[in-house]
Amino acid sequence: MTDANVGHLIRRQRGLARRSQMNLAHEIGISPRHLSFVELGKSKPSVALLMKIAQHLDLSLRERNDWLLAAGYAPRYPETPLTGPALSRVRASLQALLDTHDPFPGVAIDPQWNLQLSNRAARQLVSGIPEDVGGTPTNLFRMALHPAGLAGRTRNFPQWSAYLLRRLDRAVVRTQDPRLAALADEVATWPAIPERDTWRHLSSDSADDPVLSWRLELGDEELSLFSILSTFGTPMDVTLSDLSIELFFPADEQTETILRCRD
Repeated sequence: MTDANVGHLIRRQRGLARRSQMNLAHEIGISPRHLSFVELGKSKPSVALLMKIAQHLDLSLRERNDWLLAAGYAPRYPETPLTGPALSRVRASLQALLDTHDPFPGVAIDPQWNLQLSNRAARQLVSGIPEDVGGTPTNLFRMALHPAGLAGRTRNFPQWSAYLLRRLDRAVVRTQDPRLAALADEVATWPAIPERDTWRHLSSDSADDPVLSWRLELGDEELSLFSILSTFGTPMDVTLSDLSIELFFPADEQTETILRCRD
């Protein structure tokens, strides 16, 4: 990101957040003219101003580091491998959370939806799927949408895939990550996947249901699951800031009975 203009990054993120220049400037306590000069590259923002703008635009720690680098400053937030000794306690706690959630599936994923941690129930759901389908590392978008993955086992694939494709489209737009963009282009070539430029408009509406459920075949039985996504409340490390926990819960008594009997 060192060759990027930080003013361009600020302007782009402000646009994504649908914030006017005047509104954002007044909120952070500077003049609209000053913010305009920063966005145009006519004024170099201080570290304090950059971090204030980033906070009000709800940037991730990774994006804040990118802004600092683009402005010629050193990054502020460390990025520690989840497998490293510094995060061993956090990793053990996350794994304990996922294991406690068993016999219901649970995973920890990064911003590209690459699998970082999982429990036994989650691994059972993907048993029998070729390893190359999910990629290396295993990517949940690939696993869920690939015709040789879970797509063929998903009874309500049009509705469930619409939810996933909207998330993938938003992630590509927000992060401008070339890896996600390449994945989206690949997914668009798979069977039963709508045209790429329609993803943001796809609907998952299902009458009378309070939450969209994932209806998945498991052997001769059908599971109905909904999920909850959660993140760290006070991360100070890029790795933890990027991490999300997705826990799946039974949407009906039949699913709960099936999963508990497999325990």
